[in-house]
Amino acid sequence: MIQIRKSEDRGHANFGWLDARYSFSFANYHDPRHMGISALRVINQDRVEPGRGFPPHSHDNMEILTYILRGAVTHQDSMGNETRLPAGEFQLMSAGSGITHSEYNREGEPLELLQIWLLPNVADATPRYQQKRFPAADGLQLIVSPDGADDSLRIRQNARIYHGRLKAGSETRQSLAGENGWAQIISGEIDLNGNTLQDGDGAAISGEAEIAFAARRDSEFLLFDLP
Repeated sequence: MIQIRKSEDRGHANFGWLDARYSFSFANYHDPRHMGISALRVINQDRVEPGRGFPPHSHDNMEILTYILRGAVTHQDSMGNETRLPAGEFQLMSAGSGITHSEYNREGEPLELLQIWLLPNVADATPRYQQKRFPAADGLQLIVSPDGADDSLRIRQNARIYHGRLKAGSETRQSLAGENGWAQIISGEIDLNGNTLQDGDGAAISGEAEIAFAARRDSEFLLFDLP
């Protein structure tokens, strides 16, 4: 079964300096029909104006994946990490027993990112931080896994996340190890098991033996393989 979540149906908040789209309920946006799927709890697409950002705040018991789409973010946290993540890099912060961090756009251009939260399968673990740029590759590339397979980022959950790039007219297929899945289109146009998805669209996946992606335009997307 494929259930499509159109981009324009996502939650929306505009604070002037921050323009945010919410695939699932978050902060003041609440929709009981969209509370996440399996361990996947948050997919926010944020646009942050230059010189603005998120001041120090705390998290615990959450796996937080950030993917920079445009610009760069300056990150600081209570583990002593002070880093800059430019477009194309992934960051995975395992909040565990508790972490405080800040994220700012120190650049002269808008910052655009995806922030993704997954619930961990272990509570109050020691916090940890990972950051990585993966080599450019067409097709599906494993970027997050529970065991760090294929040099992926290691998550405290039985979940796997793939980054996809397809040229117009090309295809790729993937079987899911878990019972649930989610596809998030970043840009382009994809035929997903006979369903058309475009920029910002998402799709909940269940009961599908195999997922087939066919690009109608040059496309970028994420695939979540979830318990």
